[in-house]
Amino acid sequence: MTLLALEIGATRFAACRVAEDIGVDDVAQIPVPDRAAWERCRELLLDVADPGEITGVGIAAAGPIDMGAGMVATVDVPEWRTGFGIAEAVRKVFPAAEVRLALDGVCRALAERQFGATREVMDAVVLDVSTHVTGGAMIGGFVVVGRTGNAGHMGHVLVSGFDERCECGGHGCLEAVAGGLSAIRWARERGWAGTSVPALAAAATAGDQIAVDAVGRAGTALGQAIASMAALLDVDLAVVGGSLAGSGPALWDPLGEAVAAHAKLSFLPGLRAVPSRLGDAGILAGAGVLAVSTQD
Repeated sequence: MTLLALEIGATRFAACRVAEDIGVDDVAQIPVPDRAAWERCRELLLDVADPGEITGVGIAAAGPIDMGAGMVATVDVPEWRTGFGIAEAVRKVFPAAEVRLALDGVCRALAERQFGATREVMDAVVLDVSTHVTGGAMIGGFVVVGRTGNAGHMGHVLVSGFDERCECGGHGCLEAVAGGLSAIRWARERGWAGTSVPALAAAATAGDQIAVDAVGRAGTALGQAIASMAALLDVDLAVVGGSLAGSGPALWDPLGEAVAAHAKLSFLPGLRAVPSRLGDAGILAGAGVLAVSTQD
């Protein structure tokens, strides 16, 4: 069998063959196109694999998605905001393949369960903090997908003390504070000159005060949200990955302080928040886990 992983992200489309250990090697990627999105995605897939050899494809997509219909409506691909049938389009390229679609954060959670920080636990929350904030919840050893596949939209948990308007139309969402785009916007309004999430993380690590403050706000909001989710789901581990997670103490110190300040229930004293060891490959690796599941 030959399997393929595809990531429809906020800033990139990425694809690779799935190795026997579900590792991610030889990744081909392109920036999210402004137009002709499917045509560019199809070219990417054909650069990676021959149509006749693929028997399973796992797709990790930024949401919202409709898992049952195989649709994506990610806000980062303008042509697809009202819905695009990604699963059927991929099947037409690889007619012998079983295709499965999942939310990008759910895929990161699948990767963490397979060979990351949650291998030895049954219950945890996993967050990906990059351009947006997404994630997945693992309960009883199973990653929860929800009614439509959108369980894991952790960026829309409300956090106290913040009232920024979110792209979803609400106010005070975690993503409106801790999402990379939001943190960059806040920093640039105060004079920081960078434009990318990795640059913001690097600037915070280097001690740039505006970047430190922007990332610190994100850490505080993340810590609040983690404490709330842990109370709701009765978990004692949160794993945080994504580009902003590499900001060092500027993120992790306020995050830990907020967790400690808010996780006060009797069953939460052991709540831990730890960084993912999978790096930027976590979501695509989770798509690989999804691809393997097509062969079951």
